[in-house]
Amino acid sequence: MGMLKEFREFATRGNVVDLAVGVIIGGAFGKIVSSLVGDMLMPVLGLVTGGINFSDMAITLKEAANGKPAVLLAYGKFIQASIDFIIIAFAIFLFVKAANRFKSKAEAAPAAPTATELLLAEIRDLLKKT
Repeated sequence: MGMLKEFREFATRGNVVDLAVGVIIGGAFGKIVSSLVGDMLMPVLGLVTGGINFSDMAITLKEAANGKPAVLLAYGKFIQASIDFIIIAFAIFLFVKAANRFKSKAEAAPAAPTATELLLAEIRDLLKKT
C-alpha cells in the first residue's frame, strides 16, 4: 500500500499535472504545425521551386528486389521535419519570452507593506519624535 500511496501523491503533485497537460498540448500543437508545414507551406514552396514535392525527395540506396521495398535516404522528409522543428521552436521561444516579461514585471512591482510593517514604521516614527 505504501508504494501506491506514494505514486498517488507523486501523480497528483501540481508540477506533474502541469507537465502532463503541457505534453498533451505540445503534442496537439506539433500536429497542427506539421499540418501547416506539410499541407500549406510545402506545396507553396514546391510551386515556387518548379513543382518539387519535398516529401518525395530521396536518394535510392538499394533498388527494390524480390518483393522487398527499395532502401531510400528520404532527405525531403527531413527538410520538412526540420521546418516543423524551427516553427515549433520559434513559437516556444515567443511563449517563454512573453512569460519571462510577465514574470519580471510581477517581480519588479514592490510588494505593499504588511500590517506589521506599517505598525513598526509608525512606532519608529513616534520614537523619533520623542
